[in-house]
Amino acid sequence: MFMHTHPYEPFLFPEATKLIVGTLPPPRFTKRELIKGDVDFCYGSRNGQLWPILDRLFKLNLKYETTAFAAKQRKDFLRKHKIGICDIVASAQREKIDASDLGMRNIKLRNLVGYLKEYKNVDTLLFTGGNSKNGPEYFFRKHLKEHQIPLKTVSDVVPRIHNFELEQAEQSRCIKTISLTAPSGAANRAIGSMDLYKKLKNENPDFTTLDFRVLQYSKFF
Repeated sequence: MFMHTHPYEPFLFPEATKLIVGTLPPPRFTKRELIKGDVDFCYGSRNGQLWPILDRLFKLNLKYETTAFAAKQRKDFLRKHKIGICDIVASAQREKIDASDLGMRNIKLRNLVGYLKEYKNVDTLLFTGGNSKNGPEYFFRKHLKEHQIPLKTVSDVVPRIHNFELEQAEQSRCIKTISLTAPSGAANRAIGSMDLYKKLKNENPDFTTLDFRVLQYSKFF
């Protein structure tokens, strides 16, 4: 049984107003067996699409290499735009060493509510996936239930939007959650079945699933 521990501490700072929330990076990041094109930072897999999406949106001219410079580019961008990263899974066990969310067992979650209480400027959570089993929204719902905090639906159209009230020191703040389409190849089939994607693809045969994500993410970053 492989113990898949998150290799990165949450990337948090007092000015952050948004948090990107996922699950775990591929096991090779935990095993420190990065491959060519990987970046040694959150969402650094060369196969992942979060950074290519943000690269296009903000014209960042990012490097895709295992260097300190490539990691610093991403950290500088996040600080400039007041975006933190706090994946919700701390560790999980796997029988098969892969990056499948469904393959996780004996999952331990980070105390995301605790982080939100500490970093008081955060008003938006950006989930890199939805409410399917072992996805970030799925785990966050379980986490909120443990704290007896209800999650209220704002929009049930993909990307789904919810909010909740966080009570602290006799004050309450409303935090919004956005469940983005996952920036991974595994979500391409789901995108392909969406009416909006089909419409855009019909209008432009060169339109891709990456283009679709860039369009979706642009509204929330």
